[in-house]
Amino acid sequence: MAPTEIGFLAAAGFVAGAANALVGGGTFFSFPVLLSVGLPPVIANATNTVALWPGAVTASTIYIPELKKVRRGLPLRIVIALAGGVTGAALLLASSNAFFFSLVPWLLAIATVLFAFSKPIVRWFSDFARGHRAQIVMPFVLEFLFAIYGGYFGAGLGVLLMAGLALAGHSDTQIANAQKNLLAAAINGIAAALFVVLGAVRWAAALCVMAGAIAGAYTGAHAARAIPDKWLRGTVIAVGAAMSVFYFVEVYGR
Repeated sequence: MAPTEIGFLAAAGFVAGAANALVGGGTFFSFPVLLSVGLPPVIANATNTVALWPGAVTASTIYIPELKKVRRGLPLRIVIALAGGVTGAALLLASSNAFFFSLVPWLLAIATVLFAFSKPIVRWFSDFARGHRAQIVMPFVLEFLFAIYGGYFGAGLGVLLMAGLALAGHSDTQIANAQKNLLAAAINGIAAALFVVLGAVRWAAALCVMAGAIAGAYTGAHAARAIPDKWLRGTVIAVGAAMSVFYFVEVYGR
């Protein structure tokens, strides 16, 4: 691997790790870079999941004080996250590169829209939760479905998890963000374990992105309490939209 590719991957990992810790959307930065260095789509996605997982764990540990406030309900939610994550990962490995690549622009576009409209989505879920008994069961059903998506692809997972947490009645942003980081770490962790066991990871690329992602997650998690996210949200949305258009052209424009 050329030195420029190593630097490019590490830089993408840093931005992805910081973005995930702050507002989500890190996959928009790292996944296209892994594709650009020649990894097949399924392998690139599996490698991306493994590379970003330590960053998610790093962000989660910084939120331990917030997690202690809701620790009673966490074991069940982690089990649900693990079950969904391994299901999604198995579905990814069962997909051919051609099939998965045909889905990439759609997955990126849907994740970009979800991210762009995350605040009204979360607000709608919160309003719905206040008036319906469904909030007792529905958050767990949604978490399982979101975890399947996270194990399969993962871009925009944080937005989906935050919406599910809103439905569960979590109105404190910091506590919800802490749970989001923990659940994402569980989902990506079980998916990453399956990818590693089945040899679906390109370690040279993964380690480059991983090193950057850990540093980025540490920086982003500390900054999350102090830095307004408006500028970063705009960047993530712009990158997601650009990547969606690019891959629509790549997949369907030839």
